[in-house]
Amino acid sequence: MSLIKREFVLEGLSCAHCAAKMEDGVKSLYGIEDASVNFVTKKLKLEIDDKNDMKLIVEEVQKIVYKIESDVLMIEIDSKKHAHHEDHEHDHVHNEKRDKGDFVKFGIGAAIFFIAIFIDSKNIIELPLFLLSYLLIGGEVLLKSIRNIAKGQVFDENFLMSIATIGAFAIGEYPEGVAVMLFYQIGEFFQDAAVNNSRKSIKALMDIRPDFANLKIGSEIKKVSPDEVEVGDIIIVKPGERVPLDGRVIDGKSTLDTSALTGESLPRDAEMGDDVLSGFINKNGVLTIEVAKIFGESTVSKILDLVENASTKKAPTENFITKFAKYYTPIVVFISVALAAIPPLFIQGAEFSDWLYRALVFLVVSCPCALVVSIPLGFFGGIGGASKNGILIKGSNYLEALNNVDTVVFDKTGTLTKGIFKVTAIKPSENIAEEELLKLAAYAESFSTHPIATSIQKAFGKEINKDEIQDYEEISGHGIRVKINGKLILAGNRKLMEKENIQFEVVDALGTIVYIAIQGVYGGHIIISDEVKEDAAKAIAGLKQMGIKKTVMLTGDIKAVGEKIGEQLNLDEVYTELLPGQKVEILEKLKRKTVSKGKVIFVGDGINDAPVLASADIGVAMGGLGSDAAIEAADIVIMTDEPYKLITAIKISKRTRTIVWQNIIFAFVVKAIVLILGAGGLATMWEAVFADVGVALIAVLNAMRVMNVKNI
Repeated sequence: MSLIKREFVLEGLSCAHCAAKMEDGVKSLYGIEDASVNFVTKKLKLEIDDKNDMKLIVEEVQKIVYKIESDVLMIEIDSKKHAHHEDHEHDHVHNEKRDKGDFVKFGIGAAIFFIAIFIDSKNIIELPLFLLSYLLIGGEVLLKSIRNIAKGQVFDENFLMSIATIGAFAIGEYPEGVAVMLFYQIGEFFQDAAVNNSRKSIKALMDIRPDFANLKIGSEIKKVSPDEVEVGDIIIVKPGERVPLDGRVIDGKSTLDTSALTGESLPRDAEMGDDVLSGFINKNGVLTIEVAKIFGESTVSKILDLVENASTKKAPTENFITKFAKYYTPIVVFISVALAAIPPLFIQGAEFSDWLYRALVFLVVSCPCALVVSIPLGFFGGIGGASKNGILIKGSNYLEALNNVDTVVFDKTGTLTKGIFKVTAIKPSENIAEEELLKLAAYAESFSTHPIATSIQKAFGKEINKDEIQDYEEISGHGIRVKINGKLILAGNRKLMEKENIQFEVVDALGTIVYIAIQGVYGGHIIISDEVKEDAAKAIAGLKQMGIKKTVMLTGDIKAVGEKIGEQLNLDEVYTELLPGQKVEILEKLKRKTVSKGKVIFVGDGINDAPVLASADIGVAMGGLGSDAAIEAADIVIMTDEPYKLITAIKISKRTRTIVWQNIIFAFVVKAIVLILGAGGLATMWEAVFADVGVALIAVLNAMRVMNVKNI
């Protein structure tokens, strides 16, 4: 079975609860393998079994969307980009005109309401004035509730608000019925404004998409969309412009601001021959770049896609609230019906109008908007803030899981160390010169591309005449046997020396030791070292301060090197001389030792650690800038080579959880208090309106704080 992916914009989507209903409804359709609705970006993403009728399935999806929200327009992305743009502009203008008309109508209704308040209660025109103001202010809510009831959508906020305010009129509480609708509409307006501002802020946080590319055609330069540029085309990037596509500099020299991708303020230099990535900002010189990837495969496009798709992997808290919202509203409605009907039947002296009023308070409070709006905003804001720091988190489930980290397992090379090997010492025996020893080692390693061989060749720094080399043989796990100008040379580890019965001195040094023998006689050794990253020790210390129980390092390097680095960084456990399969085995053992909810993170370079990254509860790829393998393999990608960014990711996770739970507790507590007071006859519908739209507005504004990650 193969899947076809389709993506749509839901123009006009303003209800988070409706978005959750749409997602559930679409997922239940036959032929839909997966579906997600992102309330923040207003996008619907579908995965459809290709054996089904695409047109029929899309029509069924449209029916579900229209049934839940008749004002929402479903537009497919990428099929007709120009048409989509025009439709969007048209819809924007239409909404603007409609909003102006609504404001005028709302203002007239509010004026009539205030006039009616000051009229003598015995005046015959009092009720008509209140009714007129009510219809002007809340007519749209009434119409929506009628339309939704006709579609089978009963328990929504329009229905609840309509029943509550009509009930207030039924018991003679005209001013309160209109006032509740008035302040509900004002609250909705401010809530919508806050949500829209949140959306804009999150989009601005991730606004790294280039607007254009300067395409060089012959001697002319044409400004085009990045989508129109092909691999091999030449583009010009002027000072102040964003690099639109990944490529290689073929002319020019400049300084680049990489902060949009890495979160780092330190600029980097670029000159002829250097690779540059889309999203970088050119600071001063003019660069001529040969394009290496089309826009859809460029770094900036992948990052944006990852962040936007993060909403498809929901956190347990989000899933809980979505399920809770399904049952919460109907339960509260049924309780309100019971509250209105039962006490007057069984309590002597109880008046139906009094208990009906209490039931109406329940109805107003029963909408779960505060939770279903603010929680997705909180998680999406946390993911957006992390991306601004050069940390890509592929789902809110991984963001939340970072709160429960028990063990952090690191790869060594390229993760805790720089992965750049260099010769740090040359120790010849008495019968050979240092330069001659290095030359023989370089010639012996000249056919190898291993980083250790490359570092020896680089240290030698001269051209190697391969005509001088005969009988080259690589001995797996030991080293190299070769003849150079007729002399038998052995270059390798201590196992090679022991295997060939060479008398040599065992060296204990921090680094990889290459022993060299000439014509069966020990000639000396060369030490190749990999430097520990500057912030590695700080990262390990920071993790321990945060309460991480165990820090572990897995490496294929020799025991002496691994243990010395482990001691230097104060790691709890070090496992050395491991093959990739053995790393997975050790990781599984560590997972079995953790507490029930404890998570095991594996941090690797993302290129040759794919099996371990996949086995960990959370796989973190280090140094993913420009690495397709890293971005594909891991759950979290740290775009720079800094281990300390893991601390930043965990801090963002903890801050996001704190703000999300603040909203959950605040909403529950306020609603519970008003429900209890309402049942006891001590709360009015004024308090109920605050418990609904007021709490939702405060929760949305609080969720916005999660994006402030500058000083974390």
